[in-house]
Amino acid sequence: MAESSAATQSPSISSSSSGAEPSALGSGGSPGACPALGAKSCGSSCAVRDLIFWRDVKKTGFVFGTTLIMLLSLAAFSVISVVSYLILALLSVTISFRVYKSVIQAVQKSEEGHPFKAYLDVDITLSSEAFHNYMNAAMVHVNRALKLIIRLFLVEDLVDSLKLAVFMWLMTYVGAVFNGITLLILAELLVFSVPIVYEKYKTQIDHYVGIARDQTKSIVEKIQAKLPGIAKKKAE
Repeated sequence: MAESSAATQSPSISSSSSGAEPSALGSGGSPGACPALGAKSCGSSCAVRDLIFWRDVKKTGFVFGTTLIMLLSLAAFSVISVVSYLILALLSVTISFRVYKSVIQAVQKSEEGHPFKAYLDVDITLSSEAFHNYMNAAMVHVNRALKLIIRLFLVEDLVDSLKLAVFMWLMTYVGAVFNGITLLILAELLVFSVPIVYEKYKTQIDHYVGIARDQTKSIVEKIQAKLPGIAKKKAE
């Protein structure tokens, strides 16, 4: 009896296991799919990833065009002027739509009410719990940044401090050519173009990046070998 029951159970077990394998393989997903990290932790990161990889061309085009126009406006005008023009444009749209709907309701003698009532009734208050969560998340990054600044400026690691000095020296030349808004415009162009290009030519780019990383690593090792403090620390 035990053998017969085991025999009858084994097909169901094998069928369930075979059915689980395709689902596991399917969950691997496409290259742009989000990892199984939970809805809350994956939501924002996956949304940003889909945005910069142009998964939705209309949405990415809208965000890219809006931010680029904003940065170009800031490059030509002052911040106060740009903010004032944006508020005036938004108010002109909403006031015109409000007056238009009021006239239509008066002509048709309808009682549809305020056209933005659905948005006015939305609860946008920030709870104390959500505020504390945001503050705690921000404090983690602030403390990490402070620790890094202290470590670099008090020369805990000589090589890292020298890297910062060289980077800041190069940034003096960059600052002589570009201003902050220009760098932001270039950064946005890179953010919305480099990921999609890397996704398309991943193999070739990884090959050359690996070569450059090996060369950089060998140069850093040679520099560390010539510095007496680093050599003693490695020997210990």
